[in-house]
Amino acid sequence: MDTDLPPDLLGRARAGDEDAFGELVAPYRHELQVHCYRILGSLQDAEDVLQETLLSAWRGLGGFEERSSVRTWLYRIATNRSLDAVRAGARREGAMTPRFNDFTPPEPTDYGEVPWLTPYPDDLLDLPDTTPGPEAVVEQREATSLAFVTALQLLPPRQRAVLILRDVLGYRAAEVAEILETTVESVTSALKRARAAVDADPTLVERRHQAPAPEPGSAEERRMIEAYVDAFTTHDVDKLVAILSEDVWLKMPPLPFEYHGRDAAIGFFTAVVHPRHRRLRLVHTRANGCPASGIYAHDPATDTWRATGLVVVVISGDRITELTRFEAGLMGSFGLPRILE
Repeated sequence: MDTDLPPDLLGRARAGDEDAFGELVAPYRHELQVHCYRILGSLQDAEDVLQETLLSAWRGLGGFEERSSVRTWLYRIATNRSLDAVRAGARREGAMTPRFNDFTPPEPTDYGEVPWLTPYPDDLLDLPDTTPGPEAVVEQREATSLAFVTALQLLPPRQRAVLILRDVLGYRAAEVAEILETTVESVTSALKRARAAVDADPTLVERRHQAPAPEPGSAEERRMIEAYVDAFTTHDVDKLVAILSEDVWLKMPPLPFEYHGRDAAIGFFTAVVHPRHRRLRLVHTRANGCPASGIYAHDPATDTWRATGLVVVVISGDRITELTRFEAGLMGSFGLPRILE
């Protein structure tokens, strides 16, 4: 039960007061969107499903029997709406044809299976209360990482939801069974299979055995990002390679090409290095708990800087362990314009 709710708030919302309903659900909007994102892997899909969730909650408020908290009731709606979206194939049909503008890429070491993956702005991860339930086992920084969200996408939808509800949010098995309208035995079985699959994911296995990331905003993190920016904007492959880990991953959804290991990274960066006369500028932001940069290339015809993509940088210790590049069209979600004057 929500004992901290204003005494008449639920009653006013049930009576049709839209402002009261908005106040009722406001504390949960951000965390519900993060929940939808974990299931769907796409910020846009998560935003859409969140709106469907709130509309469904508004329409169904009269049937809320208060056998659980408002928060759990909303999670039930959001989880099932997200699973419906997965089954409907939201943004998953018709994988993009691999395309590079000016060169033929070297042979990748792997092919990504989650072309719909998008980054999630850290501004939207700033939740008022992120304390997980009593049975959570996934560390919160990992739970918002690109590697973990990617691993989730490779699970069957029901297993995905069970793992998130149990291991990330810490709901008890009986609560998850009620949310998913199934049995405790089914939840336990799905969780066992989901854990086994996630624990075998190669990127996550490596991440869990690496040095911890520097604290956000720390001197160590700033030093690494400054070195990365210097190497990237001066088109210096040697400088960039010097700060990469031996087992670094390079990824670029929606394109499926993935490069694993420093040698593969050298081959890729040597092939894609921009002409030295092409001026680049990086604008800092944060995504999925990591530093990120909007990349802009100078257009001499208009003397402006045009967005070319967004890169999320994963750091472990004093090395970069993952670089994931996303399309420029996503930069608006981070408050970054398409053109800088």
